[in-house]
Amino acid sequence: MAKSSTNKPTDKLTETVDELWQFSSGLSRSLNLLHWIGYGFLALTLFDLVEIFVPSRFMNPVWEMQMLGALVEQAPVPLIGLALVFFGEPNLRARWERPILKFLSWSALLLAVLFFLLIPLGLLNTVRLDRQIDKEISAQLDRDIAQFQQVKSQLELVQTQEELEKLVSRLDSQALAQEVKNAPQLEEGKKQVASSIAIAQRKITVEAEETQASRQLTLLKKSVKWNLGALICGVLFLLTWQATYWARLL
Repeated sequence: MAKSSTNKPTDKLTETVDELWQFSSGLSRSLNLLHWIGYGFLALTLFDLVEIFVPSRFMNPVWEMQMLGALVEQAPVPLIGLALVFFGEPNLRARWERPILKFLSWSALLLAVLFFLLIPLGLLNTVRLDRQIDKEISAQLDRDIAQFQQVKSQLELVQTQEELEKLVSRLDSQALAQEVKNAPQLEEGKKQVASSIAIAQRKITVEAEETQASRQLTLLKKSVKWNLGALICGVLFLLTWQATYWARLL
C-alpha cells in the first residue's frame, strides 16, 4: 500500500511532463505555420509592389497620388506578414532564417521612412491636382461660353426666318425649334433664341461649378485618408523595427 501511494505523485508528474511536451510540440508546429504564412504575405507584397510601380510615371501627380493610395491600402499585408514572421522572437528558428530576419527588421525601418516621405509628396500633389481640376473645368467652361458667344454673334446677323431656323437646328433643341417655327415675327423668334442661350449658359456655368466642387471634395477626402494612412503606416513600421531589435543581433 505504501509503495502504491508513493507512485501516485510520480505518475502525476509524468503525466504533467507529457502534457507539457505535447503542448510544446503543438506550439512549435503552430509557430512554424505562422512563420510560413507570414513569409507568404510578404511574397504577396512583392507582387503588389510590381503591380504598383510597373510602369512608373514619376512627376505625374495623378500617378503619384494613385501610387500613394495603393501603398497605403496594401500596407496591412506586409504589416501582418512581419508580425507573423517575427512572432515567437528568436525561438524555434532555423539557421537560414537569421539573415532574413535581420533583413526584414531593417526593411521595416526603410518602409517607415518611405511612408513618412510620402506625406509631403501627397500634400504637394493634392495642391497640384486641385489646381489642375480648376484649370480643366475653367478651360471647358470657357470653350462652351465661347460657342454660345459665337451663336449670339450669328444670331444678330440673322435676317430671315429660314436663317433663324437653320441656326436653331445647330443648337439641337427640338422644343426651341418648334417655338421659333411658330413665332409670328422674326424678332420674337430671335428673342426666344437669345433667352434660351442665356439660360443654357447659366446652366452649364452652374454644372461646371458643381462638378469642380465635387471633384475637389473627392480629392480632399482621398488626400486626408491616404496621408493620414501613410502617417499611421510609418508609425507601425517604425514600432515593428524597434520591437525586433533582437533580430538585428542574431
